[in-house]
Amino acid sequence: MSTGDQRVKKERYFEKLTHLLGEYKSIFVVNVDNVGSNQMHQIRHSLRGDAQILMGKNTMVRKVLRGLMHDEPAYEKLLPLVKGNVGFVFTNSDLNETRTRILGNRVQAPAKAGGLATVDVTIKAGPTGMEPGKTSFFQALGVPTKIAKGMIEITSDVHLVKENTRVGPSEAALLNMLNISPFTYGMNIVAVYDDGTVFEPEILDITDDVILGHFTAGIRNIAALSMAMHYPTIASIPHVLVNGYKNVLNLSLATDYTFEGSAKMKEYLADPSKFAVAATPSAGAGSASPSKGAAKAPEPEEESEEEDTGFDLFD
Repeated sequence: MSTGDQRVKKERYFEKLTHLLGEYKSIFVVNVDNVGSNQMHQIRHSLRGDAQILMGKNTMVRKVLRGLMHDEPAYEKLLPLVKGNVGFVFTNSDLNETRTRILGNRVQAPAKAGGLATVDVTIKAGPTGMEPGKTSFFQALGVPTKIAKGMIEITSDVHLVKENTRVGPSEAALLNMLNISPFTYGMNIVAVYDDGTVFEPEILDITDDVILGHFTAGIRNIAALSMAMHYPTIASIPHVLVNGYKNVLNLSLATDYTFEGSAKMKEYLADPSKFAVAATPSAGAGSASPSKGAAKAPEPEEESEEEDTGFDLFD
């Protein structure tokens, strides 16, 4: 490829990245280690219509960002994230839905020597289907075995590889011999850029209910602290007013001073029987209704004697 063709490709890439940065307000910075071209094609297809993926050399991406920082200083926050095998996913759709679609495309992969383990790998106890001649290989890795029915059988679970550690050649060979593909690979979200703010992807797990709960707890703490310090705030004023009104009621009940709010309480204290009357109005009404129904029930009519007509029914 000639120098002129490379220059044209760079110019087109700069124009495309500049256009995407201006068109979309949100960006997922993703790591694409161990993601193959076929899997990348599937991810692009799943995001079609809602998001666009752009990969490129980090030096080119940084150059574009630095060129746009004069008009949009917030792009400076993206510069530290442009390192390693990363790319951008641009979107204006719901961030939670887009994140689910990005992370939903995963493929099983065998263990490779020198690869970074993304999860803990444990070999379960049970038959392996291998001949006894390979027993020494298991012993070298500290895997307890026995011979059962002419085959090697693992006698107990073995924690073979720890998360975030490199897979050794022997561990990789054993997992491949057992046909175990312990890892899944796909795009991993490094950070999220939204309207000039960069944050961790875990922030998207925070719902409105969680925010409201923390806000309410904060108000309660402020109100309690304000009342303990006798320092009025907007959060403590309602509690102060209610407590003050309770004190006025107590004072009115303890003295001869009466006002509209305490008059009824004094009336109840003077005649406690009114409590029962006020508490059971429905019971009184219920007991009265049957009596009314009974009063309205028609009385049986007396049979009137028929006059003697001079003949009998069977005549």
